Amino acid sequence: MSALPRFAALRPADARADLAVVLLGTGVVGGALLRLLPSGRHGIRLVGIANSTRQCTDAAGFDADAAPAVLARAEMGRSDEALLAALDASGATCRVVVDATASVETASRHAAWLARGYAVVTANKIAAASSTDASRGLRAARARDAAYGDAATVGAGLPVLATLRRLHACGDALVALEGVFSGSLSWLFNQYDGTRPFSALLREARAWGYTEPDPRADLSGADVARKLVILARAAGHAIDVEHVAVENLVPPSLRDVEVETFLARAGELDAAIAARHAAAVGEGQRLRHLATFDANGRAHVGLVAVGADHPTARLAGADNLFALTTQRYRARPLVIQGPGAGADVTAQALLGDLLALAPARFAVL
Repeated sequence: MSALPRFAALRPADARADLAVVLLGTGVVGGALLRLLPSGRHGIRLVGIANSTRQCTDAAGFDADAAPAVLARAEMGRSDEALLAALDASGATCRVVVDATASVETASRHAAWLARGYAVVTANKIAAASSTDASRGLRAARARDAAYGDAATVGAGLPVLATLRRLHACGDALVALEGVFSGSLSWLFNQYDGTRPFSALLREARAWGYTEPDPRADLSGADVARKLVILARAAGHAIDVEHVAVENLVPPSLRDVEVETFLARAGELDAAIAARHAAAVGEGQRLRHLATFDANGRAHVGLVAVGADHPTARLAGADNLFALTTQRYRARPLVIQGPGAGADVTAQALLGDLLALAPARFAVL
């Protein structure tokens, strides 16, 4: 894995050149990215857009504002090759696939796209967190300095990945990593004080869009485990998701039922959470959903009672917090904190990685 990918800085280049993009995924994050891409801005040309069932292309580029309506009128059918052909026909100096999906199948194609000379910018963390064997092609491509923008995969674009890679490149070694990596779980446990059932807060969080449509995707801890793996690998550690001890907050009886059934029975979560909250309060502590990793390879994701002096005890809203203890930051960890959820900040991270590729009039260091 390249310690300092080309996304670390934007390089001056031919101002006449441009960048062609196809966008996969038009949901919350993809839709927010479209709002940040007015036609022709930054030399970025949108030549293709697709959801799971439809797509439309125009090698000359089309208006991002009009793209959703154009896609809605498109015939049913999907073909990655047609989208890539639009990139090739664009004549752009840089051709980029933006993955704003959560699709396992789409993530599995990242390495192949990189091998064919396309850049990939992604909010989809599945490829980067896949097993060592499955991610071999991706790591090989990145070792060749292939352009892979992944800032949006962790922390909704907070500069934690770039910071870890820079420290690693400078010879600093990660001793420990700890924090709250989920915006939805941050909000839930920042709000929970025992006066309202946890299930009521969970339904409220879902209604506000803080959780996934199926909140078990958040409560299972699997998404946080993927983020932990991505971060540890950025610091030079070989780790797979299987090495992370993950606490699933969903009881076994609710793990395989339909979403509607789970929501109707979510009250079955309340007693266990209330008991752990009461025990924490009794010790002058509070509950936080923490991810931890140390240099010996020990990794854990789950609910932990922390003292009032713990950095995460003061979190508010849906903030993420990453505390990095390294050889050179031993006395006090380097802390990165800020909004860890939200379509706009995640889309901005995607745009930032696009700008890092744009062969145009930028020099952001």
